[in-house]
Amino acid sequence: MLNEETIKQLTPGTKIKVWELIKEGEKTRRTPFEGIIIARKHGREAGATFTVRGIIQEVGVEKVYPLKTPLIEKIEILAKPKRVRRSKLYYIRNISGKRIREKLGVSL
Repeated sequence: MLNEETIKQLTPGTKIKVWELIKEGEKTRRTPFEGIIIARKHGREAGATFTVRGIIQEVGVEKVYPLKTPLIEKIEILAKPKRVRRSKLYYIRNISGKRIREKLGVSL
């Protein structure tokens, strides 16, 4: 479960690393997923989510995480954006990594 201070820092444009617990059979392992938050939805209610977009093997991958889940072990804040003008950054799906760095000041 995430603490309130971490939840406040989860804003669009922030580069994060999410450590999630994945259960395979009887074993449980930790897996990191690194990317930029492109959306935050539903505030802080029970169904609140945030969407993270990352690049895995040269392919863009998006994952939607609920805020209130025991499957997220921890979240590391890697970089904050210099300036974000929108609350939903869906447009970064269609632009290159260089343009993302120019617009947000963080790299994908």
